[in-house]
Amino acid sequence: MIEDNEFEGSLLSDINVTPLVDVMLVLLIIFMITAPLLKEGVNVDLPRVSAKPLPVSENRLFLTITKDKKIYLNGKRLEIKTLREKLYRLLKQRETTELFLRADKDLPYGFVVKVMSELRKAGVERLGMITRPLETKR
Repeated sequence: MIEDNEFEGSLLSDINVTPLVDVMLVLLIIFMITAPLLKEGVNVDLPRVSAKPLPVSENRLFLTITKDKKIYLNGKRLEIKTLREKLYRLLKQRETTELFLRADKDLPYGFVVKVMSELRKAGVERLGMITRPLETKR
């Protein structure tokens, strides 16, 4: 039979997990705080410059913003106030929620982001940015 006083002078060989738990709790708190902030941004699928042109069909939605901040959805003039509602109704009838955005290069960045936010709220899940290809030097 083993007596209790036989182990009094020996070292404790158990792993102390308290620091590990502390670090994990701090990381958990950090992720809990930052995760909602990551969803607030506007996701955009930007086309690559070297990509091939997309085939144009009648099914695609094109949103155009002119230099003087006029908005056109497939050639029809819209106000930014009614953009979300009209686009939401249109997207409900479609199987894809993809839209292509053409914006004038001289538009203020804030206005384009505001329009993109309205698009996201209307239900657009994929947003393509239409650009001109780079001119190649000869």
